[in-house]
Amino acid sequence: MGLFKSISGRNKTNKYELAQAKNLGFFYRMSVSSFMLKTKNLSVGYGSKKGAHILLHEINLTLGAGQLTCFMGPNGIGKSTLIRTLAGLQPALAGELTAPHEKKIALVLTDKISSMNMRVYDLVSYGRYPHVGWGLSFTEEDRLVVTNAIAEVHLAHLTHKKLEELSDGQLQLAMIARALAQETPIILLDEPTAHLDQNNRVEIMRLLRTLAHQKNKAILVATHELDLALQLADTIWLATQDKKIKKGMPEDLVLDNSFDDVFQFKGFDLKTGKIRHEPFRKQKINLSGSGFEFLWTKNALEREGFLVSAEGDTVDILPGDTTQWQYHNHLFHSLESLVAKIIFEKM
Repeated sequence: MGLFKSISGRNKTNKYELAQAKNLGFFYRMSVSSFMLKTKNLSVGYGSKKGAHILLHEINLTLGAGQLTCFMGPNGIGKSTLIRTLAGLQPALAGELTAPHEKKIALVLTDKISSMNMRVYDLVSYGRYPHVGWGLSFTEEDRLVVTNAIAEVHLAHLTHKKLEELSDGQLQLAMIARALAQETPIILLDEPTAHLDQNNRVEIMRLLRTLAHQKNKAILVATHELDLALQLADTIWLATQDKKIKKGMPEDLVLDNSFDDVFQFKGFDLKTGKIRHEPFRKQKINLSGSGFEFLWTKNALEREGFLVSAEGDTVDILPGDTTQWQYHNHLFHSLESLVAKIIFEKM
């Protein structure tokens, strides 16, 4: 049967687990019967005359419908290679890949588009080519699918714009629209947010999560966007140094130190999401307040070398339309002026 194996029948979902997940408020998108891709002892890499160069070895994973899965790991560990193998562009070195929809996978790569003179509608229309046959004759339904795909990525106002007139973020959205026009249950993306600014990165990752949940698609994204993956992914695939992939909910992989083991963070505390600051001033500050004003004030004080502690001089945060701070009976309208005052006092 080759690399792909067709499957039939349905596995039974544990009713107790389903009820428990719903009671916990977790939307139970991925049941045993809803998998889109499954690997068994899959090894990927490159073959040569000198032998196989294995990047990921004997991996056993399931890609579920209705889920956004983020695939993460250090550079060169094999993320793009696995994406290409799952898409059928590159043969596996060993193992099996089971897919109920083996010919229904849409792929979004980072390759540059050579014909930038075409329009957005033309690019997205390529997604319908597997459906229209050799005659390339579009039906009204095909045209509607293309129009809807463009609208779903919020590019309707740019439908007839040339690709060369788009920003990098808009071009990436157009590529995702092309994948949507294929109407596949599985979408694989390799670094879709590379080289984009923060707003575009957030927009694309939020869009992918929405598409997975609302359209019940299995979406796998190879990415370095750790901050976004932790907040938006349903599942993380984490490539480890021993050529395996660890799978889990983002928060579980944070709390069990899996991310720290893989990335070896230097001065970054993933559990708090902050850079570790060493207090280099002798003064302690007792910070009184709450909410995001407290977090940003604490961040500023620690970055400037103060130790935030209940034993120090008190800084009161006074929230309102504009945040103010009180220190030694003086009122401050910015953190810059507050910090300058504290430093000047101790000189």
